Amino acid sequence: MDLMEYKAKELFSAGGLPVQKFAHIGEEALARGDAELIRAAAELAYPVVVKAQVMTGGRGKAGGIKFAENETELVKRTREIIGMNIKGHTVHSVMIVEKAEVIKEFYLSILLDRMTKGPVIIFSPLGGVEIEQVAKETPEMIFKTPIHPFGGIEAYHTAYIADKIRLVYPEFGIDLQKELGILLRNLYALFLKSDCLLCEVNPLALCRKDGAAHLLALDGKVSVDDSAVKRQPWLAEYTAAMPKHPLSREAENFGFLYIPCEEDGEIAVMSNGSGMLMSCIDLITRDGMSVRAVLDLGGGATAERIQEAVRIILSDERTRHLFINIFGGITRCDEVAGGIRRAYEAGHLTKPVILRFEGTNKARGLEIISGIPGVTYADSLLEGVAVLSAEKNGSKGGGRK
Repeated sequence: MDLMEYKAKELFSAGGLPVQKFAHIGEEALARGDAELIRAAAELAYPVVVKAQVMTGGRGKAGGIKFAENETELVKRTREIIGMNIKGHTVHSVMIVEKAEVIKEFYLSILLDRMTKGPVIIFSPLGGVEIEQVAKETPEMIFKTPIHPFGGIEAYHTAYIADKIRLVYPEFGIDLQKELGILLRNLYALFLKSDCLLCEVNPLALCRKDGAAHLLALDGKVSVDDSAVKRQPWLAEYTAAMPKHPLSREAENFGFLYIPCEEDGEIAVMSNGSGMLMSCIDLITRDGMSVRAVLDLGGGATAERIQEAVRIILSDERTRHLFINIFGGITRCDEVAGGIRRAYEAGHLTKPVILRFEGTNKARGLEIISGIPGVTYADSLLEGVAVLSAEKNGSKGGGRK
């Protein structure tokens, strides 16, 4: 589970990482009047930065990050940002943070790495931009070093990182490598304590204040293993308070998991299992297409519930195609097919559907979907993606109508 920036900042602060003073305020508090906002930011020194809290990138270009020199500007900028729509995400809250005088920006993160089967430090002298962009344009500027689970952060980690990011500024007369070592140990302690999959500081900045320079975690991203919710009671509270996509709330009423993906995507994916969903997303994006949303049916869905799932996921007008991939075990293929036919008869099947299922009662399922307009059956996942790509590009693909 990815956390909002303000929550990552709270974890950083509690974990001993150096951060600027900040405040978080939501639309409910703002509705009580400007005094509430001014009170929340009372301990901050101006100028400040007002940052929209949404789970998407591109906030700055969309106008979701603004500067304020005083209380009057703070109120104005906050009211401009609250309620904005950024890539399909409505802004319900903002984080107000003291503006920093940045000398140099770096990238630093600790993540759980599948290749090494353990925690790894990723770092770069190029911070403040998406690490994916750095990896694409200048991959030689990204470095990594594993953390031994028994040893934790060692002195050589700090020395190696300081050397690679060229953390040498003798003019300030301070030991930045010592600061980096403390920051690294605290970041790793937070990573372990909070059951994190990712703790990212981007940028980790060398900042000047009152003639001195120090490292600050200016921005952060934290992803927590949501399977650890029983060990992280704060996570349940945070999740309950999070604003949800309207279709996510509706899907929950039927026991489904609906997750919005790419704002500019046109393909909705439905499956029964997160692994199958991820396989679909990987293959679809590999073919140059973009997924708008996914819906996980879970296990044992009946035809009636399948009908509701189709209705929910196709109620997004920007969706152009529905890709369904089912392993028929507890969720039987004939129930899936029956749900699709019910959706068609109810008028919910408004977009082309590419369907692939295998397993229990497959033959019966094929009989049920036979003749439904706009539904194409594929014999394999790869064939289904090929059919989807062909239909999206306006050419004839394989599959069975």
